[in-house]
Amino acid sequence: MTHGFPIRVYYEDTDLAGIVYYANYLKFIERGRSEWVRGLGVDQVALKRDHGIVFAVRRVEADYLKPARFDDELIVTTRLLMQTGARIVLAQEVLRDNQPLFAAQVTLVCLQESGAVARLPAEIRRKLAPDLH
Repeated sequence: MTHGFPIRVYYEDTDLAGIVYYANYLKFIERGRSEWVRGLGVDQVALKRDHGIVFAVRRVEADYLKPARFDDELIVTTRLLMQTGARIVLAQEVLRDNQPLFAAQVTLVCLQESGAVARLPAEIRRKLAPDLH
């Protein structure tokens, strides 16, 4: 299932040419991932507090397809591609009028506060990918 999160482009998101600065797409998709996780009922603060684990970006493959501009209304989509015990792979896009402007494949890992890889608790895995369990 694909999750959608609306974002409007503000002046601060743009560069001298008036288009969205490339690094801001990473901020946009981070917000989309946070809302996807929240929408699935995963409280990341509680995950850290109760289990001592957090999600961290391990890898991003990004394609910049078309520019977004000031005041554009965008949708960030997030879709689960794969999940293992400690890793999640997502497909994310930034769309304007259903046209892709940016596409990324993002690999997240679950880490302990020490930085060591940790296994996601079973109840969290079920929330993230109910069809797999």
